[in-house]
Amino acid sequence: MSFITLKINNIACRYESAEILENIEFSASGGDFVGVLGPNGSGKTTLLRSISRTMRPHIGTVLLNEKNIYALPSKEVARNLAVVPQESPISFDFTALEIVLMGRTPHLGRFEIESAKDLAIAKKAMKLTNTRHLSQRPITELSGGERQRIVIARALAQEPKVLLLDEPTMHLDINHQIEILNLIKRLNREEKMIIIAVFHDLNLAALYCDLLMLLHQRKIFSLGSPEKVLTAENIKRVYDAEVLVKRHPATNSIYVTLLPSTPFHEGVSKGRSPFVIHIICGAGTGSQLMHLLIEKGHQVTAGVLNAIDTDHETHQRLGIPIVSEAPFSPISCEMHEANLGLIDQADVVVLTNIPFGYGNLKNLEAAELALENKPVLLIEETPIEQRDFTHGEAKKIYTRLKSNGAIVLHSPEEVLPIIEKMAR
Repeated sequence: MSFITLKINNIACRYESAEILENIEFSASGGDFVGVLGPNGSGKTTLLRSISRTMRPHIGTVLLNEKNIYALPSKEVARNLAVVPQESPISFDFTALEIVLMGRTPHLGRFEIESAKDLAIAKKAMKLTNTRHLSQRPITELSGGERQRIVIARALAQEPKVLLLDEPTMHLDINHQIEILNLIKRLNREEKMIIIAVFHDLNLAALYCDLLMLLHQRKIFSLGSPEKVLTAENIKRVYDAEVLVKRHPATNSIYVTLLPSTPFHEGVSKGRSPFVIHIICGAGTGSQLMHLLIEKGHQVTAGVLNAIDTDHETHQRLGIPIVSEAPFSPISCEMHEANLGLIDQADVVVLTNIPFGYGNLKNLEAAELALENKPVLLIEETPIEQRDFTHGEAKKIYTRLKSNGAIVLHSPEEVLPIIEKMAR
């Protein structure tokens, strides 16, 4: 069985007079899964466009099975290579099945219509992407995530040997992100398909890709295994971000955790230092409070939050400095110390109505340490006995918090008046 090969030979791309990519050189063969990383504007999408014949490099060549891709007939390229772009604007009311069937076009002769075989291939692609139930729905009525899965199904219907994806999980819920990436990984292994995918999420890239390419200032900054590319030093130089890199205990893959930045915004009024509230939350218990405090102009931090937690998603939308931990992982000593660092900068700490297990017990310990030198507010909507899954360990610490002077409240709304008084 012969595998397809793809070689990018020293390509450079430009828009008008602006150089976008320079000296890009790498190769892939059947079964390779390459993740392309880099900050905004580093040329990730341009690289995919040059490989897919959308944007011809002004220097260098792209070789598909040793043949210049720009010299091959369009249909031959499309029978071997499929693209899932970031956005796929479709303004006509085609059904989802009709969109997927468009993936069969490269396999049809001139004026030839789809056969029963083409229909079966399209339906199989929809089954693989969990979109069969959307077959007769107009594409214009689907959500962004549903449309994304239909576009991926259309690409799979081409039966490509090379699949290019530009941020394939951008519009997808976390369950569909994992579902689609598991599918792509399976095709990569079983069908020996070359996958080249642009990722925004470094951790998803590390989990699924065998080879990572980190772009910076128009060039390849680092190319190799996730362990080689995703180092704290590389991420600092390329993204200007402080991170902790370690192995995830469940997957054994490299995992990157963003460390909190220290600078805060200016205070709500001129000449006044910002009043800082640190929220110890999780499981969605802090989202409402974050919004309330930000709307009133207060500075908010939070932690430790697992990276797939609802409160973690809220922090991303609001731009709140946080300490985060890997998904499904207990709070590590490093992240506990980083959380205490944010607490030291805060004027007051709020502990929300969190359920406690052994994995997040350090958050309760952090609240107890905070109470030694600053006010701690407890939002107690549910008795601790109903939230304690540590055989009484959490209740012991929580009881000490209350007896040592923590202020007990019964809803997030009660926090705001107290914070307003403290901030005066």
